[in-house]
Amino acid sequence: MNTRLFLPLLAAASVFTHSISAAESGFVDIFDGKSLHGWTLIGKSGRGYIVEDGKITCPKGGGGNLFTEKEYSDFVLRFEFKLEDGSNNGIGIRAPLQGDAAYMGMEIQVLDDESDKYKGKIRPEQHHGSVYDVFAAKPGSLKPAGQWNEEEIRAEGRHIKVTVNGKVITDADLNTATDPKKIEHHPGLFRDSGHIGFLGHNEYVEFKNLRIKDLSEKKESDNKAPKGFKALFNGKNLDGWKGLVEDPIKRAKMSPDDLKEKQAKADESMRAHWKVIDGALEFDGKGQSLCTVKDYKNFELLVDWKILEKGDSGIYLRGSPQVQIWDPNNKGPNPKNQGSGGLYNNKKNPSGPLELADNPIGQWNTFRIIMVDDKVHVFLNGKLVVNNTTLENYWNYDMPIFPSGQIELQNHGDKLWFKNVYIREIGN
Repeated sequence: MNTRLFLPLLAAASVFTHSISAAESGFVDIFDGKSLHGWTLIGKSGRGYIVEDGKITCPKGGGGNLFTEKEYSDFVLRFEFKLEDGSNNGIGIRAPLQGDAAYMGMEIQVLDDESDKYKGKIRPEQHHGSVYDVFAAKPGSLKPAGQWNEEEIRAEGRHIKVTVNGKVITDADLNTATDPKKIEHHPGLFRDSGHIGFLGHNEYVEFKNLRIKDLSEKKESDNKAPKGFKALFNGKNLDGWKGLVEDPIKRAKMSPDDLKEKQAKADESMRAHWKVIDGALEFDGKGQSLCTVKDYKNFELLVDWKILEKGDSGIYLRGSPQVQIWDPNNKGPNPKNQGSGGLYNNKKNPSGPLELADNPIGQWNTFRIIMVDDKVHVFLNGKLVVNNTTLENYWNYDMPIFPSGQIELQNHGDKLWFKNVYIREIGN
């Protein structure tokens, strides 16, 4: 941000603290300077947050998490903040209201990292402006404690950019996060939208002139891969797909000639029962599952799916069952009325979803599945329903999950639809 452009605006703000957005095209105030209208406090600590003199103040010994009631996906957030010696807070972005926002969403660090309290004691990913614990910010942008700073956070898709006092200190592509441990502990990196908030740590911080520009755009047309992803289904034909031949262990024991012969028969069956209709893969309820030609190791997978009443399906990862798809009200196979997204075949590790996030039967649903090593995150319709859970090897529970394998769209003899099937390989 060029601070020189804002000098006249800051002078005006001394009269009307929250009026800056009026001079910035597309920006709106998210703090009225008088109250916490439009905000919600989670996990109040001490006195929580105080509104006074056009500022939101986190007092010493106070805080908790103060979130916008509205959710945002892509945006530019601008604000001013003032620290005292050793101040510690954070800006939560794309965060849910439950769980630790630094992991379930993302935290842009707010920290007086020049304080003697922290010198030599913090990691690079803890400096002010960092995507906490994942991407390190360049230090040295802050004014001395007690002075006001200006900050801009720009979130566009997987691009996160932080500018403080005119200096770009973080310019991160979230898709470059490939460390398995970071991915395991930070499912929020993959979240599309969520709340914006202050993440208090019982330390004094002041904020003012909070305004936002919404950059959200309409969803891309069907079967057009988002940036960084590859479309596994082109919306026109079955290119890149094959029929199912047995399970991974049995396939591995087949001779090349035997496998080739069985694959030809499976592909013929595939073409008889899987069709492309109106840009979607449609299964007629007969035949076998649909499989990718290519094997995958670590990946992020997007899949839209739709079932009918009593429908039952799933997504096989590395050729192994399964991320569950079913009718939550079909008590026969689903006596607990659980939602979709769970790792159904797990025995030792959790098998059910964390919450019911299915859309009504007959409507489209969206999975975002992240698999790294043997761990899986699953988002269903934007809600985290599986968090860092080991996928067990259904074909041989004494073995770990296979290191790579095909992705399968499973059937249980029900009519099914899939579209917008995209993949992003991670660290391969």
